[in-house]
Amino acid sequence: MTTGKKIGTIAAIIGTLLVAGLIYFNYFFIFGEGVKAGELNYIVKKGYIFKTDEGKLIQSGVRSKQTGTLQNNEFEFSVADAKITEQLMGNSGKFFELHYKEYKHGLPWRGFSKYVVDSIYASKEIP
Repeated sequence: MTTGKKIGTIAAIIGTLLVAGLIYFNYFFIFGEGVKAGELNYIVKKGYIFKTDEGKLIQSGVRSKQTGTLQNNEFEFSVADAKITEQLMGNSGKFFELHYKEYKHGLPWRGFSKYVVDSIYASKEIP
């Protein structure tokens, strides 16, 4: 093997590893984890090709994005597990504490949101 071919092969391997690392970091690396609590507004299955489960949680209190305005604090999320979706669908309007994982970007088969709920900590009736 000539020196030029060796350098080209090494450059191709490094380039492939770099691209693979960037794809992993942007789409599969868990950027953050946490728990959000609030009233479940809706859970719906939607999508053109990949049908994913999407939901919205209304958190207590209000957050103002602009001075002088009021806005609900909403948490939009995707659900990865069908069992969790069924549990949420059967209890719409209840108060939930949901554990989620945050990714840098969404994937079509994982959901529209970068927040993916993977478990339910607690649920209770709203007084």
